[in-house]
Amino acid sequence: MWSRQMKFCYSFGILALLWGGYALMYLPADNEVKSLGIFLFKLGPFVCAALSVSLLDPDLVKRLRLNILAIFLCFGVFFFLYVPRMFFDVFYNQGEELYYQTLVIVPFLILSFTLAFRLGGGSTGDCLRVAFGLLILMLSGLEDLAYLVINPHEIGKWSPIPEYWDWPSHMIVRLGHIPSKYEAYGFIAFHLALALFVAVYPFKFLSRYASFFGVSGQK
Repeated sequence: MWSRQMKFCYSFGILALLWGGYALMYLPADNEVKSLGIFLFKLGPFVCAALSVSLLDPDLVKRLRLNILAIFLCFGVFFFLYVPRMFFDVFYNQGEELYYQTLVIVPFLILSFTLAFRLGGGSTGDCLRVAFGLLILMLSGLEDLAYLVINPHEIGKWSPIPEYWDWPSHMIVRLGHIPSKYEAYGFIAFHLALALFVAVYPFKFLSRYASFFGVSGQK
């Protein structure tokens, strides 16, 4: 329970809670990313939480018979918190907060998938692949393209596909300008390739840091 690995797990977890709590309480609930600095700041809690989950000792969780309860808790946060808030917002508030709520819940879902993978026997390294690979996909812009392609838009603002994409602020702050349609395609393709790289590249040079975090073998 107090191994070196678990001490880092607890430390990153506490930091994630404090950092994330500060971001939720004191930063404005914006649908758009105002600056690159805010964008990077809001990624901090996710990075800490991903490290915490990836360093979690699954054998300890199973000995304490908390593994299934942990999955129940993840489901509960989504279904008993996010879903009722979503319905209320759609029915009574015209969905004004829905986008922001989704921005918050999707990283939580990524961490939930990572936790389930960890408890099922995934190594620390592979858990980090899952967490950061899915984060890259979330930030790839593919969802923006899918919004344009899979929905039956009438001819107008969203159909045909706009020549310039002035709505995905997460793209704009990283590129430094409003991307053209073809720049957006390249942005998406780059992120898909990067996610694939994260999934398959061995990253052997990182193994030297395993002992520092108390990780041994395939754990």
